[in-house]
Amino acid sequence: MKSIIEVGKNLANKIVLVRLDLNVPIENGKITDTNRIDKIVPTLDYLIKKNTKLILISHIGRPKGKVDENFSLKPVGDNLSKKLNRKIKLINKNIYQLNKSNLFEAKDYKIILLENIRFYAEEEKNDEKFGKHLASLGDLYVNEAFSCSHRPHSSISKISKYIDVYAGLLFTSEVQALNKVTKDIAKPISCIIGGSKISTKIKIIENLVSKFDNIIIVGGMANSFLKYFGQNIGKSIYEENSVEIIKKIIETAKLKNCNLIFPEDYSVGKNLNDAATNKTKEEIQDLDMILDIGPATIKKIIKLINCSKTILWNGPAGYFENENFAKGSFEITKAISKNTKEGKLYSVVGGGDTVAVINKLNLFNDFNFVSTAGGAFLEFLEGKELPGITALK
Repeated sequence: MKSIIEVGKNLANKIVLVRLDLNVPIENGKITDTNRIDKIVPTLDYLIKKNTKLILISHIGRPKGKVDENFSLKPVGDNLSKKLNRKIKLINKNIYQLNKSNLFEAKDYKIILLENIRFYAEEEKNDEKFGKHLASLGDLYVNEAFSCSHRPHSSISKISKYIDVYAGLLFTSEVQALNKVTKDIAKPISCIIGGSKISTKIKIIENLVSKFDNIIIVGGMANSFLKYFGQNIGKSIYEENSVEIIKKIIETAKLKNCNLIFPEDYSVGKNLNDAATNKTKEEIQDLDMILDIGPATIKKIIKLINCSKTILWNGPAGYFENENFAKGSFEITKAISKNTKEGKLYSVVGGGDTVAVINKLNLFNDFNFVSTAGGAFLEFLEGKELPGITALK
C-alpha cells in the first residue's frame, strides 16, 4: 500500500482526487459532530502545501442514487472551507458533463467538492464506466476514507483501475494501528469486547482468539454467557439462540490458550433510569437488570490492563447513558488512558458507543488510535480483505 507521502515533490500542479468520508450528522442544516471532518484536515493541508489542485469526493446519508437536497454536501463544504481557510467550490453539475481540462478554469479556487457521490446509482453498483470517468478528472487518487473501504463502490474500488492510487495520512495510520492489534503485536495483548449481541462480534472473536492472551467479555454479551452457565440474569438483555456460538467460543479459546474473562459481580437496577446496586452473580433476582460491571470485576480488568502491552477495546461495559451505570466503562477508560500516556501500553479503540464513552471524559487524545470507521473497523478485525485496501495494493 503506497502512501501519498511517497509522491513528495512530484505533487506540484497535479490534480488530486481525494475520496473522503464526510458523512457527518446534520440537523437543521447544521453539523452536530465535526470529528470526521477534523481528522482529514492534515491530509488536505499537506496536499495544499504541495501546490496541488484538489477534487474532493464524498457521500452523506443514503439518497439511493437520486438527487436529494436533504443530503447535499453544502454544509460540509462550508465547514471545511473555514477549517482550511480556503475557498471550496461545490459542483452541482452532472459528473458526466465534467472534464479535466475546464474544472479549474477560474483562478480564484484550487479546491472543488463534488456533490454527494451517492446521488449517482452507479456509485453503489460499483460501475466500471463511472469509476473510469471519475479517474479521468485527475492525475492521481488518494483514499482518505478508510471508514468506507469495506464497500465495493466505484469511488473506492473501480477507480483504482484507471489512475495511480495512494493512501492518505489518516488511512495509513488507521491500517498501521489495526495491524498492531492483529499482526505486529506487542504481547501480552488483551481485548475488551462489549455490545449486546455475540453474533455481531463472533467473527472478530474467532479471528483474534488465536492471537490474543486475554479476551474480556462485558456488556450485554456477558449476560448471554452468564445465562449459558446457568446463572439467573433477571430481566437483563441477552441474545437468544446463542448456545452454539458460546460453546464454539469457549472451545476455541481453550484450544488456542486464550483466557476468556467474564464479570463476577454486577451493578444492577430495576430499570434503565434506576440507581445502581452492586450484586454478585449469585445474588441477582428475577426483577433485576444487569446494567454495568461491579467493583470486583473493575479491579480485575484494571489489573489485566496494567499487565498488558497492547489493548483493543470495542464496546462499553454497561449502560453508560445513565451515569449510575457508567462506572465500569469510565474506569476502563481511565486505566487505558493512564497506561497509554505513561508509554506502557499501545491502545486501539473503536465503535461509536466506545468513542462516546471516552469523549464523555474528554480523553479522546489519550489513546494511541481511536477509530471512527464503524463497519470497516469491524471487518478488518474479522480478518476480511477490504475492497479499499485491495485497490491500493
